[in-house]
Amino acid sequence: MSEQKQYECCLLGGTFDRFHAGHELLLSTALSMAQHVEIHILNQADAEKKSPHIQPVEIRMRAIEHWLKQHQHSNYQLFELIDRHGPAPSHEKADAIVATLETKFECENINKLRIENNLKELDIIIVPQLPSSDGGIISSTRIRNGTIDTEGLPWIREDWRKHPLFMTKDVGEMLKEPFGTLFEGPENEPSIALENIFIEYDFTESLLVTVGDVTTKTALDMEVVPDIALIDGKTKRTELADSERIDVEVFDLQIYVENPAGRLHPELLQAIEECFFSEEKCVITVEGEEDLAPLFAHLCAPLKTVILYGQPHKGVVAQTTTLASKERCARILGMFEVLY
Repeated sequence: MSEQKQYECCLLGGTFDRFHAGHELLLSTALSMAQHVEIHILNQADAEKKSPHIQPVEIRMRAIEHWLKQHQHSNYQLFELIDRHGPAPSHEKADAIVATLETKFECENINKLRIENNLKELDIIIVPQLPSSDGGIISSTRIRNGTIDTEGLPWIREDWRKHPLFMTKDVGEMLKEPFGTLFEGPENEPSIALENIFIEYDFTESLLVTVGDVTTKTALDMEVVPDIALIDGKTKRTELADSERIDVEVFDLQIYVENPAGRLHPELLQAIEECFFSEEKCVITVEGEEDLAPLFAHLCAPLKTVILYGQPHKGVVAQTTTLASKERCARILGMFEVLY
């Protein structure tokens, strides 16, 4: 539109998963141009048809309401969108609707239905999609895929792609505590802990990453092939006997990288990224040590990925990739020394 106009009632609909800066722009635009705004959030059944990893509708609605109250807006109502178009085709008070270029077509279809209902067409307010700092756009899909955060910033810093990272003493102390949920079990029978993990998690809809030879081999012995495995041919820094080594041929893609103990090299990051982009079962064999690999793995992983690693004398730790776990890993990696 060439100029702003004060509308009586503006409609805004969407999924609003992983509330982000683009959602804020949509809401701000609608609220600034209308006396009243109706926000319709896609119901859970239809949302899960788009992705099984979309947040529950209650969480999505709560995130919107939190932002609205935080910014002291009061001229709005929240609704659950019960069908594709909601009340828009027959809404008698509505005179505008907010859309992106991606959803403009649906708004035009709504206007056709309004004409059939002898109602005036809605003015369609187009809001541009916000660019992310990596040249893409900010979207819930990209956030779920693990590429960017809710502000559009990539999780992986560019200097980490070019220079090795050295673990400082402070980082070493932080990493002594288990990061995730510890499933206890005898050290000589890791299958007990893994069996409980396989009961707890649904890997038909989540990726499985195993870190360490014992954890990986135990999963394989239980006829579970991880989506990604990171191994180094050792346990507790002791070389495994040939009979205990993993047959990497069970994996479709095999990658070999060097990564010295106490460090994280760009080659390891590149290998992990390659595996997450691949749809094949992957194994990364590390010459050196893979203990710190979960830090990179969480930052590269789609949300809901489950990463397993052994905790000596205690059992196996399972950690689901979330925005919070990505933030923690990014914060820890920021404490590493970059070796220029």
